[in-house]
Amino acid sequence: MHIIIVGGKKIGYYLAKRLIQDKHTVSLIEKDKETCKLITKELDILVINGDWCRTSSLEAAGAERADVVAAVTGNDEDNLVICQLAKEIFHLSRTVALVNDSKNEHIFGKLGVDVPVNSTGIIAKIIEEEVSLDDFVNLATFRKGKLALVRIDLPDDSPTINKEVKNINLPNDAVIVSIIRGTQVLIPRSDTVLQVADEVIALTSLEKEQELLRALLGPSEKK
Repeated sequence: MHIIIVGGKKIGYYLAKRLIQDKHTVSLIEKDKETCKLITKELDILVINGDWCRTSSLEAAGAERADVVAAVTGNDEDNLVICQLAKEIFHLSRTVALVNDSKNEHIFGKLGVDVPVNSTGIIAKIIEEEVSLDDFVNLATFRKGKLALVRIDLPDDSPTINKEVKNINLPNDAVIVSIIRGTQVLIPRSDTVLQVADEVIALTSLEKEQELLRALLGPSEKK
């Protein structure tokens, strides 16, 4: 893929470094001239020194043939403008933006950013997931809040215990992605049998989330 990274500080630099290791074509836009010089010395990529909110900078970085624009500056307003320019002027099908202030995440989704990345929220979710004593944890949402990745710990009174996956009545818009059993991570098959204390990772539409909980935890669960 051809990926344009906008913002060349630590996040942009390490993102570019990782993507070129994965054999992607990467170009980067950065305002600060000295930062551009340092990146040019370190990485074999096209680096544009310019105002990242101008169409001329995106054009110089190859926006007309790019697959993705990732706006990772430290300014949420700039990241939003960059993604909107990429969509409206260059008709890119995929935009990713770093959300520095968690309260702006909803706005990014509403205004057309395909993947708002709330780093603070992700870290908070990880902490919550690690220390949670609840049977259910929402790990992440996708597609502008329409899909959720959830973790469900199966108690000993779950109706699914000792049942094969194929015999569990899951809602239509839900699928079991993996099962964590002790130190093992299992990719479920139709004949996989669920056990007490399994951690089930499932993908579901938000509107089917409660139905999924009932299927895995039983109707008496108050979640």
